[in-house]
Amino acid sequence: MSVSPAQENEIISRWTSGQGMRSIARDMSLGRYVIARVIAEHRARTSFPSLVIGPKTIARKTKLDPFIDQLRQLLERYPSLTALRAFEELRSLGYAGSYSTLRMYLKVHRPKPKAPVVRFETAPGAQAQMDWSTYTINFTQEGKRRVELFSYILGYSRRQYICFTERQDFETTIRQHIAAFEHLSGVAAVCLYDNMKVVVTRWEDGQPIYNTRFLSLATHYGFRPWACQPERPETKGKVERPFDYVEKNLLNGRTFRTLEHLNEVTRWWLAEVNDKRIHGTTKRSPIEMHEQEKPHLIPLPTIRFDTAGVVYRIVDSEGFISYADNRYSVPWRLIGQMLPIRVMEDQLQIYNASVELVAEHGLLRGRNEKRIDQSHLPPKDYAQQLILLREKYSHWGPTGQEYFDGLQKKCRYGRREAARVLSLLQGYPVKDGQLAMARAIQYHAYGYQSLERILAHFGTPKANWELLSQRDQE
Repeated sequence: MSVSPAQENEIISRWTSGQGMRSIARDMSLGRYVIARVIAEHRARTSFPSLVIGPKTIARKTKLDPFIDQLRQLLERYPSLTALRAFEELRSLGYAGSYSTLRMYLKVHRPKPKAPVVRFETAPGAQAQMDWSTYTINFTQEGKRRVELFSYILGYSRRQYICFTERQDFETTIRQHIAAFEHLSGVAAVCLYDNMKVVVTRWEDGQPIYNTRFLSLATHYGFRPWACQPERPETKGKVERPFDYVEKNLLNGRTFRTLEHLNEVTRWWLAEVNDKRIHGTTKRSPIEMHEQEKPHLIPLPTIRFDTAGVVYRIVDSEGFISYADNRYSVPWRLIGQMLPIRVMEDQLQIYNASVELVAEHGLLRGRNEKRIDQSHLPPKDYAQQLILLREKYSHWGPTGQEYFDGLQKKCRYGRREAARVLSLLQGYPVKDGQLAMARAIQYHAYGYQSLERILAHFGTPKANWELLSQRDQE
């Protein structure tokens, strides 16, 4: 009797916690010998040979040994060769051993045939499959660039939603799921995924540990994610083939000006080509079968899932925060502060430490671009700028204000240096900043570079979770 991975996990969990085999068999309504076999197989998989106590087993030589190479060649040429035919062939080559020895060898070493892949069909509304694929496209206006293709397909009707994006991060994946649900007027009960980090954090004992943020989306829309087993990509065949169809039909023989133009053509292609084609397996069009599947899909909730991502950024010495290789202005009085940023599909909102909205920008799609609100720029009055900066240095007490005054006297561009130093100090605890500034005052070592060297020797940078870097947050 075979057991499922979930049952196997339950057996091993109970056994490692100290429960006896008889008790496990009784609780799980399984045979005692089944429990013993599962535990024995687990111990064999997880034991190190060097730690096994007992005499080493010495392999005994047999009369078959000199003929092993010839036997392997026969099996490569004739995988279904019977033991009797192999015995006859080896006897003609001089083999004088027994038939039983040869038969036992073949039983252990004969190449095992691969399990056939059985194609399965799903009931209406029961299942969908999702995946990403990466392409490099030479746009006529934007040049050659890499784009990501999101695909979500219903298993019964084969009706599909696809969209090209700049990246396949968490927020983008969530937004595209919602767009797919709305395009298809409902949600399948189960969705198959591979091992993408957005969905599956890791595997433990053959079980997927799902990303809790992704589970929030699944719970909101009422579907269950199902991670495909590693090294079993054939279970997602319905998705893999449509990528091939996209390459041979949508992308083949067409040029695109921009990513936006590519998605315009993609929307047309979905409606006029992909939805209306006669599918090779169902012999019907996806749009026709979708009408039958639609009543079986989970209805969309009244409230849309909030897809906004929140990250933290430090305002640099020029009064900007950086996101996705672009820069956005922030009121100048906030330089050096670490602020929460709410990133939506087309908009970016910046909040102060009290979570009050202080800036709002349209999201830039290119690279190395700026969004500037003129009201965010520093006051033209130089004296007023210095007053605002000195107030910020009061965060480090009298030492901070003394350092600021010395900075203005010793540095040619005192205001600019003071703004740069603020951004530097944000990466260290207040106490380390105070000690570094006190040492700088003692040795008259003012300026960004001098303080940076002092902090490198005597300071301890904040941990990553305190800095909330983009990699850690996303």
